[in-house]
Amino acid sequence: MSGLRFKQVDVFTRKPFSGNPVAVVLDADRLDTDEMQRIAAWTNLSETTFVLAPSADGTEYRLRIFTPKQELPFAGHPTIGSAHAVLESGFAVARQGNLRQECLAGVIDIKIEKTQDGDRIFIRTPQAKVIALEPSQSQRLTAALGAPTNVSCLPLRVDVGVVWLIADLGDGRIVDGLNPDLQSVLDMSSESRAAGVTVFGLTDDGQSRMHVRSFAPALGGTDYTARQGMNVGRDGLVMVKVEGDEINIGGYAVTCVDGTLRIA
Repeated sequence: MSGLRFKQVDVFTRKPFSGNPVAVVLDADRLDTDEMQRIAAWTNLSETTFVLAPSADGTEYRLRIFTPKQELPFAGHPTIGSAHAVLESGFAVARQGNLRQECLAGVIDIKIEKTQDGDRIFIRTPQAKVIALEPSQSQRLTAALGAPTNVSCLPLRVDVGVVWLIADLGDGRIVDGLNPDLQSVLDMSSESRAAGVTVFGLTDDGQSRMHVRSFAPALGGTDYTARQGMNVGRDGLVMVKVEGDEINIGGYAVTCVDGTLRIA
């Protein structure tokens, strides 16, 4: 079998080696599911995606998304990074600034915004399924995160294809100062069948409106920018657009690795 085109893309940034990384394998129709899972385990990134020819009418390509351990129906930054890769490689061409991606979660609409700094890619997230956690779980999560005891943590279980426990800690400085017990976070994630925990708080740093941190040891209209990854040296800016009951997330992306994946 000949090699497959391969890219590693950083999402939510224009600077290489920042933002959220994703591995993208193009022309992946020749791979079976077991091969995709082995490649995802080898890259050892949070997600590896595989771009295939579309099977649904009106779509430009089909995407399969894998963590090192399992396939996901949808994930945000891998979708944006893959859209960047298919456009850069010529695998697909945007139609009047739009792409339509087929994946296990359905058809995802992708909008390409041209700016003087390059393309900004936005996706409309799938409808979330939200469940409030019990008060006892809230107390456990506050302790697991290492948050101050006077902080009110009211987490939600949010399912957008990937499940996360989400909590508003109010202040970005509290988010920055967290020292979580990762085993406790892992235990709560496993009990909730969630990928991990994401917390956020408002900031006034002049760059963003929110500070976001995620811990995943298991694996009207308003626009704002959320800053994430500073604590692990992967500073990225996530642009969020809320339009009625629709939520769009996006940002820039940059290719850091561009080559061929040798299969055999």
